[in-house]
Amino acid sequence: MAQKMADEDGILEIARKTVSEGPICDHCLGRQFANLSTGMSNDERGRAVRIMLSMQRNEALALDHGKDCWVCNGLFTELDVWAERAVQELESVDFDTFLVGTMITGLLAENEEVLWTLSGTTFAELLKSELNREVGKRICSITKKEVEFKRPDVVVIMDIEREQVRLDINSLFIYGRYRKLERGIPQTRWPCRECRGKGCEKCNYTGKQYSESVEELIRSSVLDFFKGEDMILHGAGREDIDARMLGSGRPFVMEIISPLIRHADLVEVVSRINEDNKGRVEVLDARYADKEVVRHIKSTESDKVYNISATFKSKVNKEKLKSTLRALSGIIIRQQTPTRVMHRRADLQRNRKIHEAALISFDDITGTQAVIQLRCEGGLYVKEFVNGDMGRTEPSISSLLGIDAAVKELDVIEVSMDLTGERQWQGLEANAGKRDTN
Repeated sequence: MAQKMADEDGILEIARKTVSEGPICDHCLGRQFANLSTGMSNDERGRAVRIMLSMQRNEALALDHGKDCWVCNGLFTELDVWAERAVQELESVDFDTFLVGTMITGLLAENEEVLWTLSGTTFAELLKSELNREVGKRICSITKKEVEFKRPDVVVIMDIEREQVRLDINSLFIYGRYRKLERGIPQTRWPCRECRGKGCEKCNYTGKQYSESVEELIRSSVLDFFKGEDMILHGAGREDIDARMLGSGRPFVMEIISPLIRHADLVEVVSRINEDNKGRVEVLDARYADKEVVRHIKSTESDKVYNISATFKSKVNKEKLKSTLRALSGIIIRQQTPTRVMHRRADLQRNRKIHEAALISFDDITGTQAVIQLRCEGGLYVKEFVNGDMGRTEPSISSLLGIDAAVKELDVIEVSMDLTGERQWQGLEANAGKRDTN
């Protein structure tokens, strides 16, 4: 009981010091004891503390000073005003979840620190934390939307000094697979090698090495639906510019930056993309996802299947080629960074496994043309696996045959991913109204 009385005395002493510094509202008074109880708002705590002090002193109950509060400068009398400003900004945005943040002035921060020092409280909550919560409750009541602390669709920022509200709209993520049906298109925007994206005569002042990319072809169609500022393509690896991506396509995520619309029929979105890029790029299997999917497809090792159209400098014996491919199946290929990419990649040795290599077709007339199917670990440099890259890739088809070989055309047929990981995104489209979208 003595310990309990001592604690009560300590609380009352903090309260006396707090109210003695000048006029203070119930919110700011109660906030000094925010960590002592649950089930009450800070203004209710403040009111309770005033009653305790008045009873102890046998004095008339002191009033909540509201606009005259020296700590918040009357900010807590304007909670409804701030909520209305936020709701007006949110009217133009499609969202399910939100969070409120506050940029307080230097004066408010200083007032708060002065009070902590003078009162000696160790139970206080930050002023902006209470502001965020109280305005958030009002926005929630008006819009019927949910507060989300980890990954909200939109963050409402209250700028106290400027008396303005701005919105930070978090990205929307859509998982899918793309097929690239035309050679000569890079996956993403490729800055000009000469000017590094600044724009020069060589790139016709576009800043780009190639006039378009898979990312750019998809972007314009997607942004029409979601009214975003931009779109970023996150791919599970990338094929060479001169290679096609066929079969079931390459896993990728479309990140829509600052979308004003978060809900669209993905069947319609895909249909528009494919119609706008007919015969060039296709998107398959689109579904809403979240930010974790980007990490997943970037970090998951994917096996690849290629069809390689190869040419040989001199005539090859068909049976020897078959036996060479069988010998390569199941072995580890050691690859030093290819000479063609050394200008942008670290010079390292990479080891990749060949699961299976087989002859698909052979030109019996010339003996110098063949189509080879290759199933291997992701990250294998296929062109160097064929030509050997002057000994930097060992073994290679060329080195084992003793004949110079080259890739004439290359198609990616399959990019395998952890299907368990893919299955966990099933159904996200159906639950789009309740999903996390950051």
